[in-house]
Amino acid sequence: MPQAAIATALPLPLWKRYLELCKPKVVALIVFTALVGMFLSTPGMVPWSALVFGTLGIGLAAASGAALNHWLDQRIDGLMDRTRHRPLPQGELTSGSALAFALGLGVLAMALLLAFVNTLTAVLTFIALIGYAVIYTVFLKRMTAQNIVLGGAAGAAPPVLGWAAATGQVHPEAILLFLIIFVWTPPHFWALAIRRRKDYARAGIPMLPVTRGVAVTKRYILLYTLVLVAVSVVPFLIHMSGLLYLAGALALGTGFLHNAIALYRARDDGPAMKTFGYSIFYLSALFAFFLGDHYLRLFLRHWL
Repeated sequence: MPQAAIATALPLPLWKRYLELCKPKVVALIVFTALVGMFLSTPGMVPWSALVFGTLGIGLAAASGAALNHWLDQRIDGLMDRTRHRPLPQGELTSGSALAFALGLGVLAMALLLAFVNTLTAVLTFIALIGYAVIYTVFLKRMTAQNIVLGGAAGAAPPVLGWAAATGQVHPEAILLFLIIFVWTPPHFWALAIRRRKDYARAGIPMLPVTRGVAVTKRYILLYTLVLVAVSVVPFLIHMSGLLYLAGALALGTGFLHNAIALYRARDDGPAMKTFGYSIFYLSALFAFFLGDHYLRLFLRHWL
């Protein structure tokens, strides 16, 4: 057997199996948007306790939700090509150990937030965790084709959590950050769902491409992308952000629209994964522009 095949066949180290339960790439984006919420909330430095323990607590809570999602969806994951290689369907971890790990992460997250940050952040983080791991995963995902729209609120919470960690309150500007991610979530996930619709159909999950068809889903993606571009301009209109952010938001929005239109016009689902990939880049870059614009304006106010 070739060495590459042998390496592929070897089981993952135990720590990597647990790490995979945490969906680290997803958690990284969640933590980044939470950090941006923290930094946008204040013209000065974020309090060190909020920065360190707030980031850690929010990240651990997100990892807990991801691990609970793995545990709750292990049967479904085993039926889908995209997820059947996860640790639980493959039998690389026991169901009990995965559940204990997920709950342990959640308890640790809440303890850190209560002890070193503030009660508001802990409560909001707990609500977001339950919203994703229970309300979305257990109920919405299995009941309605609008699951990702209704369940998207939990995934849109991190900037609000970061803002609350740094200031102890929820500001309307934090809600606007929430709204951007909330509107971004459906076109992001539906693009993936188009490509993986056979998986979802096999598992009995009523994703939009399964229940309404690919053509309708493409139309929804385009409509939500148009709304997203409009919403992304609002921070500039209310003077929350400046010209650097506006230029970035318009450029990124144009790219998202280009992908959504290409997907809408395509006779097959070829552009679906390209749209999905661009959506991840879009959100990361948009929040990076938020951060860069924030500190550029602080620098100009100080020196001009």
